[in-house]
Amino acid sequence: QVQLVESGGGPVLTGGSLRLSCTTSGTIFSLNDMRWYRQAPEKRRELVALIKSGGTTTYTDSVKGRFTISRDNAKKSVYLQMDNLKPEDTGVYYCKADVQGTYAPDRYWGQGTQVTVSS
Repeated sequence: QVQLVESGGGPVLTGGSLRLSCTTSGTIFSLNDMRWYRQAPEKRRELVALIKSGGTTTYTDSVKGRFTISRDNAKKSVYLQMDNLKPEDTGVYYCKADVQGTYAPDRYWGQGTQVTVSS
């Protein structure tokens, strides 16, 4: 019923930029907290950025000053602007949405989008 679709990933050189998008669809009343995670090869999935429903943001230390999470409540979408990319940013990036559904709150994951940073 509720789906999240990520886009914007791809190959990029060190120092380059990418903008990831996560668009939600389905029967939901609103988006609450939205998160971007990433999983590097042979690593566990880690939280990269969080944006709460009120707009406050939190970032993991390794991306502070380089990544910016934002949201468009009217479009029910969340974005991740990634600048000055480094090889260690390589991985699959996932969008996670806390939503208010028809009858209850719930959480959903996107399918992931690959980001590959080459030196």
